[in-house]
Amino acid sequence: MAQAPPDYKAAWMPMPATVPNCPQGLEYLLQVDQLLVRQQIELLEILTGWEQANKYLVKNTLGQQVYYAAEISDCGQRQCCGPNRAFTMSILDNNGQEVMVMHRPLRCAFNCCCEDCRPFMEIQAPPGETIGYVKTEGCAMFTPTFLILDASQTAVLRLHTPICGAGCCECTPQYPIRSLDGQDVANIQKQWSGLGKEMFTDADNFAISFPMDLDVKMKGVLMGALFLVDFMFFEKSANQNNNAGGGGY
Repeated sequence: MAQAPPDYKAAWMPMPATVPNCPQGLEYLLQVDQLLVRQQIELLEILTGWEQANKYLVKNTLGQQVYYAAEISDCGQRQCCGPNRAFTMSILDNNGQEVMVMHRPLRCAFNCCCEDCRPFMEIQAPPGETIGYVKTEGCAMFTPTFLILDASQTAVLRLHTPICGAGCCECTPQYPIRSLDGQDVANIQKQWSGLGKEMFTDADNFAISFPMDLDVKMKGVLMGALFLVDFMFFEKSANQNNNAGGGGY
C-alpha cells in the first residue's frame, strides 16, 4: 500500500455518507461528473533521468482533492521496461485508506497482436474485489481501441484513441468513450501542462468526464482507463527523460 504525502490533508473534498451497495470509498464518485488528474513532478527524475514511481492528485472541479494515487512498481522494471512495466496503482481517500487498486501486468506495446501480450488492467474496489477490467481490442498499429469490461468481463464500453495514440501534434488529444453501439458516454482529455513541464518531464494532466448517474463502479474502471492511457501514450522511458532534461544515471 502506498504512503500518503506530508501535505495529505490539504483542501480535501468532504467525506460523503456511506451509501448502500456502493464500495466503501467510492461514494465520492457519486457526487462528481468530472475529475482532474494531476501527475506530480519528481525533481530527482528531472535531474538524473532515473525513473520514479508516478504519483497523482485527483481533484473535482472545485479544486478539492478527491483521491491520491501512487504507483507501486519494481525499480528495475521502471528503468528497463519503461511504460510497459508492471505496476499497481494504489488509490487513497482523505483518511489515507486504500479504497481502490489497479493492477497492470508487464506487457508489450499496444500494437502487439498476441492476446496475452497486449496491455491489460484489473480494477478492484475495495482491494481484493474486482469491479472491472480495461484491455486493448484486437490488433491495431496506430489507433488502438480499448474495451471497458465489468467484473464478469462483459464488454460495456469502448475507448477510442486518436491517430498515433498520443494525438501526434495535438496538445490536448481526446479519448472518447462510447457505448458498444457508438453513443458518446464519457471522455478523457490530455490537458496542456505548460511548455516546461511538457518538454522536460513526463508529468501529465488529464480530465475525465462522465454522466453523474453512471454506475459508480464503472466510474472507478474509467479512472483505471485514464491511468492506462497515461502510461501507454505519455510515459517516457528513462532514456527519453535523459535526453529531455536530466543527465545520465
